[in-house]
This record gives sequence, structure tokens and C-alpha cells, in this order.
Amino acid sequence: MLTILETTCEYRKDPLGLDERRPRISWKLRSDRRNTLQTSYRLQVANDPDFSEPLWDTGDTASDQSVLGVYEGPELRPRTRYYYRVSARDNHGECSGWSETAFWETGMMDCAEWKADWIMAEEEKRLQLDVSPLLRKAFVLDGQIASARVYVTALGLYSLDINGKRVSEDFFTPGWTSYRHRQQYQTYDVSPLLQSGENVIGATLGNGWYAGYIAWSGERGFYGKKRALLVQLHIRMADGTEQVICSDESWQSREGPIRMSEIYHGERYDARLEQVGWNMPGYDASEWSGVKQLEYPKDILVAQEALPPRIMDELKPRRLFRTPAGEAVLDFGQNMVGFVRFRVKGNAGDRVVLRHAEVLDRDGNFYTANLKGAKQTIEYILKGGGEELYQPSFTFQGFRYVCIDSYPGKIEPENFTGCVVHSQMKQSGSFACSNELVNQLQHNILWGQKGNFVDVPTDCPQRDERHGWTGDAQMFIRTACFNMDAVLFFRKWLRDLAADQTDEYGVTNVVPNVREVSYAGAAAWGDAAVICPWTIFLCYGDKRVLEEQYDSMKRWVEYIQRQGENPFLWNSGEQFGDWLALDNGQGAWIGRTPTDYISTAFYANSVKLLAKAAKWLEYREEAEKYQRLYESVRSEFRKNFVSPNGLPCADTQTAYVLALMFDLLEEKDRSKAAETLVRLLHGNRDHLNTGFVGTPYLCHVLSGFGHHDLACKLLLHTDFPSWLYPVTKGATTIWEHWDGIREDGSFWDDIMNSFNHYSYGSIGDWMYQEIAGIQVDEKIPGYRHILLRPRLADGMCFARAVYESPYGKIVSGWKRNETEIEIAISIPANSFAAVTLPKTRISQLRSEGGGEEVIAALARAVQTEDGMALELGSGDYIFQYALDAAL
Repeated sequence: MLTILETTCEYRKDPLGLDERRPRISWKLRSDRRNTLQTSYRLQVANDPDFSEPLWDTGDTASDQSVLGVYEGPELRPRTRYYYRVSARDNHGECSGWSETAFWETGMMDCAEWKADWIMAEEEKRLQLDVSPLLRKAFVLDGQIASARVYVTALGLYSLDINGKRVSEDFFTPGWTSYRHRQQYQTYDVSPLLQSGENVIGATLGNGWYAGYIAWSGERGFYGKKRALLVQLHIRMADGTEQVICSDESWQSREGPIRMSEIYHGERYDARLEQVGWNMPGYDASEWSGVKQLEYPKDILVAQEALPPRIMDELKPRRLFRTPAGEAVLDFGQNMVGFVRFRVKGNAGDRVVLRHAEVLDRDGNFYTANLKGAKQTIEYILKGGGEELYQPSFTFQGFRYVCIDSYPGKIEPENFTGCVVHSQMKQSGSFACSNELVNQLQHNILWGQKGNFVDVPTDCPQRDERHGWTGDAQMFIRTACFNMDAVLFFRKWLRDLAADQTDEYGVTNVVPNVREVSYAGAAAWGDAAVICPWTIFLCYGDKRVLEEQYDSMKRWVEYIQRQGENPFLWNSGEQFGDWLALDNGQGAWIGRTPTDYISTAFYANSVKLLAKAAKWLEYREEAEKYQRLYESVRSEFRKNFVSPNGLPCADTQTAYVLALMFDLLEEKDRSKAAETLVRLLHGNRDHLNTGFVGTPYLCHVLSGFGHHDLACKLLLHTDFPSWLYPVTKGATTIWEHWDGIREDGSFWDDIMNSFNHYSYGSIGDWMYQEIAGIQVDEKIPGYRHILLRPRLADGMCFARAVYESPYGKIVSGWKRNETEIEIAISIPANSFAAVTLPKTRISQLRSEGGGEEVIAALARAVQTEDGMALELGSGDYIFQYALDAAL
């Protein structure tokens, strides 16, 4: 039986406020038969849910496309709902019937549709970016409400209420973008919140990234020092008429109980200053001040591109304890990002003061020196008169431990809840094996991603930085896309990367760019402009991302070409090198691999990927042009950085890793270079000493050049330096340094020592690809054709990964004992796979519930050096066989 499992429009279920003029629709198929491929589909789009008069009907279209099918019907209108449904046929002759009816709604689509004004509190200047203003508007509706949508954004952050209820569960809206070029607005269905008669819309504004402390200057207002609101509420009445309520000079304002809110520093809230009922009908606002109109552009407004952060999980304290210094501390058992919600009783004027930290010092005391200037402090002043409940609105902290400096009465752990906040992304992947330390490592990688994916991919979520470092993002993106459905998150961020990109400085090292003095983009950091779009394309098959980012990709390569006298060599500018590598002496920040070696290697890689992107986009002449440029850069690399013996001049692990990963050596020298890399590792006790640049590729190179056992050995080390060393020290996220906490309990440094820094979590990609064996086929991207190549790992008796691809769930796992192996795989409908079964010969194989499909596949199987390769269609398969130790 063939069924349509799920439909999405632009990766979302029933999205509101899309500004895409040619949105794309995807669906997943499920079949109880193996080897199922779609042969045709029919897609209908209509303004009514019964499809009595479709706007667009593809008819029965012979096609296997089920992912990102482009809408090609009549021009879309602003603020309009479009219903769609799809049916499909397969190669077995079965028809799915219609899918469940789904919809998308368009947003404003054009700045001319905005009738509202930017408004700010009349006393905004006096508030001096300390106190959060309240803004309100009362209005009357006569008759029954059919539907209502609010379109809203702010300079700063906003929280919006209608008749006393929040319009959504989102936090930190409108999000962080390159505000001078792009400002997001959100769309919410507020139909259930309105009523006939008086209504009130209310907003609270906070500083956020726009107006608060976010750069390193110690000053607020990097983007602007006036917080403002833009709201347009469209109400359709049951009689067909429409009312529009806009932000304008008829609104009122007053200072609110939030006396300070900062991303870095926390929040101060004085409950005695609450205006009870201020956002509800019947409230007397006669003493409120007015508002002022602010001249600010609307042509930079764009619809919400990635789903905003929300409270995605809640944790209770594991314990309450006293430190040796006497501090009362809650331990939530997990380094997390978000804030603490708490209940408290006391007298008016009593205070609750909470400070947040990631770790304790070697003596067990509360430790905040690594936060640098960030205070991460919550102060709540009680109003008295009963139990009070509080959670912050415009700040988030990175923490595991909470020091309670002040609290009226007895501290009860059950009164505190850790609210885990991150951008809304479904978890798409999981990895598990027989080694519990590795499982904890995978847990740490995932939680590092959660904590640093709060609207932008930050380096760290706790100290006075929290910037969207481009290098960290490109190093981790492949792992990120396994763990979570991250396409919208990265697409939004890449648009900001392109917006902040300049001909003078290239790609800024942080995106959005908040560095007061612009620095030229560094190698491996600025290369995110090329690596990230290419990775998104491979993982999701999304050519539109390549189309959108292609100019940015080109501009980055052309920027590198202009950096010196030799257009094929990058040997200038400030570089980070192999950041935090261990091969250049104790405490060094930049590793020993020469920076011009790294720069030219990444230059070559970016040009190669750009040539591939041009080919996929059918820019034939440019593809050929960039392929020639790649060959010239590679030739120059060999002239400058490769010895006459064919090996890199630099004798570092990272030098060899990059040369092999980026295909920069002569083919005849590659095996020899891989052997030399192995000797370098042996000379370092079979331990890595790579930094941010070399680490993501190290195990890939070893596995790819016949040294998979050594790659596994590196993974399983538990002493310093290794991935599992922090796990043995109790880490619950990935550390910035291999030895953030040393064996004696001392710290690497106070200045730059994050304990939630995902870069080294890039090993997760290798675990998915090389141990579990789930790989993408570059020739047919998006996991339409899957490469399933599970590989055994010494020290493990089983491993399994699950990944929810654009076509459905992929499973690849193995288990073994001393004599037998079992491989279990699942291939989703409308995709197919090239499967490699390790350590077996064709004559040894048997399949559980084989069937004709397996018999036919085995008949076409090919023996390889380490196993057997065969092509399989969709379905679930289990293969059992005797382990052949000779392979």
C-alpha cells in the first residue's frame, strides 16, 4: 500500500507568512513493498479546502520528484491562504490517493503593503536603554471575527500580547539578522485571542542584539539606540469586511517592570512596578504617555526565514548543595542554554538573585571567570502578597550551575526549572553504540548544537561574545545537518553572510557582523561562504540555496584572488591558522601549520566547490573557468608547499590532513602522505594535536586512506588530548579546548575557555558517515541515492545511526561478536542505496526475509577489498554472515 506520510511547504508544516513567490512543496512516501519508486504525481493548489476550483493542477505528471517541487501556478497574492494536496503513483502500479489537505499563507510580500508606522515610547530617550517600555493600543470590534493575523517586528526584541495573552511561544523575536540590510517580521494567527467589543494589543520591548551589549566595545546600541515597534493587525470579520489596526501615533506607552535586560548580563525585574491588566480591556491608561513615530526603512523587511527559539525542554535540578565557600548552588546536571523559571513567596522588596556558571573550580566553588564581562545575573524584586512566578523575557544564559545569592525563605529545588531554549529544529539524527563514553560524546555534541543554535550559530552561549563565527559554523555544519533539520536555520544565516559581505573585507569573520573594526575574512572562516551552501545542497538537495548564494560564493573567491601579487596563492592578511592546535607549545592559540599553507589549501577547496556549484547550476562557462582556477591554485600550492619527494613541507598533522582531504597532492604521492600522517600520529602516542581547522577532517582522511582502525583508536582514547577526555571529566557539552580542565583540575585559561563550544563536535559527522555508514551521493544529492557503508570499529560490538532524510528515515547499523556480523538497514521509499557489507564474501551471505529483490541484488553484487557492494531499493533489510577476518 502506498501512502503519503507527510507534506511540507518550504520545509514547514502549514507555514504562515511566507514571502516566497515560488514556494516549494515536498512529500514523503511510505510503502509496505520494497523497491518502491514514485513514477508520477498530481499536485493541486486552491484557495478553498475542497478544491472545487483549483488555481493550479499539474495533472498526472510523470516524475520521480517528491522533494522541493516548485509552485508554478498564478501569481500569489499577499496575506492569502493557499491549500494544497498531492497524490502519487509508484512503480508497482499503486496510487496513494490524496494526501491530507495542507496549506501555506503568504505574508506581506512587498514593502508597499506595510501601512503601519515604526513607533517608540515617548520617553525612550529618558529610559536610556535600561528600562523596557510598554506600548498599548485599545480598539473596538463590532461583530463576529472570522480570522486575524498580526504582522510584527521590532528594533530590539519584542513580546506581543492581545487581551492579556501572548500571541506565541517564540522568544527573542524578531531574531538576529544583519539589521542594516535585513529585518525579519513574524506572522501569527491571533483569531482566538480577539473578541467582539474592546480589545487591547500590548507590546514589551527589550534591547536584544539590536540595542544591547553585543560587540566588544563595552557600549550598547551597535545597530541603534532607539527601540521601536512595527505592528499591522489584519482582522477579517464574518461579514467579509476587514479592519486593519496599525502601530501609529495613537498608541500609548509607559515604562514597565523590566528595569534592565541584556543578552550578556541578564535581567532585572521589579514586580512592584507591574501594571496589572495593562494589556487587557477595561484598563485605565489615561495617565500613560504617548508614542513617537520613528523614521526607519521598511524595504529591508523580510518574512521569518527560520523558526524562532522556544522553550524546547525543561530540566529540574539534580541537587542543591553548599560549596566550600558557602554558596547555595543548584546543579541542573547538564550544561544548557536558556534561563531559570522559579516560584517564590516573600514580602514586597525581597529579592531573588541568581548567577549562572558552566563549571565549578577545582575546589568545588562557583566559577565565573571564564564569562569575562558577561554578568549572567537575574535579579527579581518581589511585589509580595502570595506566590510569584517569574521567567526572563529578553535574555538567556549558558549554565549548568546556578548560585542563589538571595532568596527569601527556604530554598526548595522543586521551585526551580531550567528552561532549555534554542531555535526550533526537529532532531533528525541519532547515533548510538556499545561504548557509553562515545554515546555521551554524541549527547554532548547534540547539546552543544542546541545551546549554540539560538537564532544564529554562535561560538559560545555564555561569555561576552556569543557571535556567529563563520569558521566554527563551516567546521560543524555537516554534523549539524545530521543531528537536526538545520536547512532553514543555515539558509537564514547565509543570507546575512551575503548581506554583510564586502569587496574590501570579503566575508566577515562573524555573521551578523558586530565587530567595531572590520577585519578581513580569514581562511577557513570566510570559506563558510562556499562550504556551507555546498553542504546544504548535498544534504537537502536544495539547488535554490546554491542559486541564492552563488554570487556570494563567487565574491569570496574573487576576494581571495585580489589579496596578493600572485592570484593563485593566498599568503597575506590576518589569519587564525589551525586555531587552538596543540603542536605549537603550551598555551599557543595558533597552531604550527603555516597560515599561508592553510589559506591556500582552503582557497583551492573553495574554488573546487564553486566549480561544482556552477556545474550543477548549469553555468557551463563559469564551471570551466573555476575548474581551471582550481588547477592553477593546486599547482601553486604544490610549488610552494610540497617537497620534491611529493610530501607537504610542513610536518604537522593538519598539513597532511588538508593536503589529502582537499586532493592537493599528486595521485602517486597520496598513499605515501597518508602513511606519513600515520607516522606523525604514532610519534604523538597515536593522539591528535590538531586544532579547529584540521580536526574536522582528520578521521575522514584516515578512514578514506585505509587507516580506519587508527581513526577509531583516536575516537576511543580517554586521556588528553582526545574527544573522550572531557567526557571522563564530566562534560555534558563540547569544550573549546582539548584541556579546558586539566588533569589536576586547573583551567586552560580564564580569558577564553568555553565549556560549550561545538567546533570539536565535528567528529559527529565522521561517526554517522564512517562508523554507521550513512553517506550522501554527490552525484544524486539530498539522499535520493544513499551510500550505506557501515564499518566495524575496534572497541565496539554494535553501532547504529538513524537519519530522517528529505525522503524519509534512513537506518544503518551493525552488531557483531567474535564470529558473526549482522547488518540492519532501512531505505525510505522513493530512494535507493549503494550498500557495502563489510568483512564478507558473496558466498557467505544470508539475508533475513530475503525475497526476490535481495536475490536479484546479490546476483549483481560486486566483491570489494573489504566486503561486498550491492544496490538495493527501498525497504528494511537484515544481513547476517560469518566475519571474514581476512578482509
